[in-house]
Amino acid sequence: MSDEYIQSLFAERIGGEGFGKDTKVYKFEKIKRAKAEAKRTHPNVEIIDFGVGEPDDMAFPLVVEALKHECAKSENRGYADNGIDELKAAVATYMANVFGVEGVDPVTEVIHSIGSKPALAMLPSVFINPGDVTLMTTPGYPVIATHTVWNGGRVVNLPLSQENGFLPDLDAISVADREAAKLLYLNYPNNPTGAVATPEFYARVVEFARTNNIIVVQDAAYAALTHKDSPLSFLSTPGAKEVGIEIHSFSKAYNMTGWRLAFLVGSPKVISGFANVKDNFDSGQFIAIQKAGVYALNHPDITEKIAAKYRRRLALMVEALKECGFNAVMPGGSFYLYVKAPKKANRSTEFNSAEEVSEFLIKEAQISTVPWDDEGHFLRFSATFAAKGSEAEIKAVEEMKSRLKSLNLEF
Repeated sequence: MSDEYIQSLFAERIGGEGFGKDTKVYKFEKIKRAKAEAKRTHPNVEIIDFGVGEPDDMAFPLVVEALKHECAKSENRGYADNGIDELKAAVATYMANVFGVEGVDPVTEVIHSIGSKPALAMLPSVFINPGDVTLMTTPGYPVIATHTVWNGGRVVNLPLSQENGFLPDLDAISVADREAAKLLYLNYPNNPTGAVATPEFYARVVEFARTNNIIVVQDAAYAALTHKDSPLSFLSTPGAKEVGIEIHSFSKAYNMTGWRLAFLVGSPKVISGFANVKDNFDSGQFIAIQKAGVYALNHPDITEKIAAKYRRRLALMVEALKECGFNAVMPGGSFYLYVKAPKKANRSTEFNSAEEVSEFLIKEAQISTVPWDDEGHFLRFSATFAAKGSEAEIKAVEEMKSRLKSLNLEF
């Protein structure tokens, strides 16, 4: 039986009858193809991958042991639904110990998620009706924007400019967009810029949200990975819990990439709405993983060790990139360096976008980066490149510097 009729049945939100026929090649696919070509043409030259957006190490051994121990218990085999009480209690303690956020109610103000990405994907289903607006910082992680559109909503992009410290200008949002907005998405420390928020900015966000009846969604995936000041939570701001939530990920803070565990904390009403939608999507993360997460939250020193490694690597990268002409500065948080892309190479090759630069670097120097052309032309270098130990880190960064210098980059 022919299945051609299926082509006419795809939902309009993913392309309708045109699904799968789009010939546009997106930047991550371009990077993937450029890597493959570089490996083919330079089989004996190792690609130095500064484009990876996830930790290069495994979870710490004692976290892994906790998972092994809990896996063997028969009582952990069932559905977790909206999460175990032990994890919720650990979250409340963690928020107090690491961020100074006291008084979190583990029963009404905390819920787990199978990773932060699904949480961001579900939130528009809780609040967005056709015509509603999500205010979205850009460049940024697009999941909440995608699902806003899929729910019939509209996305208003808030540019993150270097001149404004990569913080959105809330005063620039039009009256019409404020009135239609239901969600404001933030992400600090920020991917890709590495910028951190300030207490003053968060206070302004709370005032803005309360004045305009908007819910704040602060994506705190990198919240504990700070390099200059102590970790800062949006919820440490007076009134923040009344207007929004924060989403924390175990992937970045604890090297638990692929374990798929996160938590939402904040407004009881938002948590309740999310729980209702989540109940219709999944039956909770494996209890043994949640219990390993409890162990992790009870040992925030793990994150401090991880952050120290990134600080060491980022410091090396900053100095190397500066020697090659980049305007690199130590980020406030995350494991990313966000630098302006060069305009020329080898006195003859001119670039019109960061994408062109990124492809050039892979093909000509076997260096992988991530390009961003949303607000100006920037490259993102990640400190999660593969290297075992400080000597290997120094060697990798020195090799990057040598290769970049050979290109005679102009800015």
